[in-house]
Amino acid sequence: MSLHEQLRGVYEDGRRRIPAELAEIMDRNGRELAASGLAERALGVGAPAPRFTLPAATGRQVALDELLADGPVVLTFYRGAWCPFCNLALRALQEHHDTITARGARLVAVSPQIPDESLTLAEKEQLAFDVLSDLGSEVAARFGIAFDLSDELGGLYDQWGFDLERVNAGHSRTLPLPATFVIDRTGVIRWTFVAADYAVRAEPADILAALDALG
Repeated sequence: MSLHEQLRGVYEDGRRRIPAELAEIMDRNGRELAASGLAERALGVGAPAPRFTLPAATGRQVALDELLADGPVVLTFYRGAWCPFCNLALRALQEHHDTITARGARLVAVSPQIPDESLTLAEKEQLAFDVLSDLGSEVAARFGIAFDLSDELGGLYDQWGFDLERVNAGHSRTLPLPATFVIDRTGVIRWTFVAADYAVRAEPADILAALDALG
């Protein structure tokens, strides 16, 4: 089963569990985010990747330049451990971690969560790759994928107990779009996947094909 099919199953199951009026709030906000054109304005192929240094779940500082010194980088942004679609996508990447590293690439995941939350996720999912904390989604903004939740949708997330105020260190309304960038060792973006739809993620097979295309 493809990652897309797994994500669709989670989406449909979730929709059966929530009232229609709440589903409409989510759908309306999703349409507005898509209509904003944010996904289309994100950094694209040929653009230099913004350099950054972020803390890993263990507290170690990780710099993009240091990663690129070893080869290409697969950089994926996700919303947080509270998001079931994010967790499913990260598990899929973990399943393909060996095939990614066999191509000489490093896999790195970034979210706006505090390091402690990222550590919990990494331990729970037994992730072999770095999970970095981008508080305030400042790096995500430099890649052109940061956005603010509406008060309406943010309030709904609060009702569901996601506690974004705590896990995002006071930046409860700012999140990244689901996005993955393949960056060559010179620091240039060579492949992108950016979606306004939180239930859609890059297929691992497409990431591997992008790495193979680097030559």
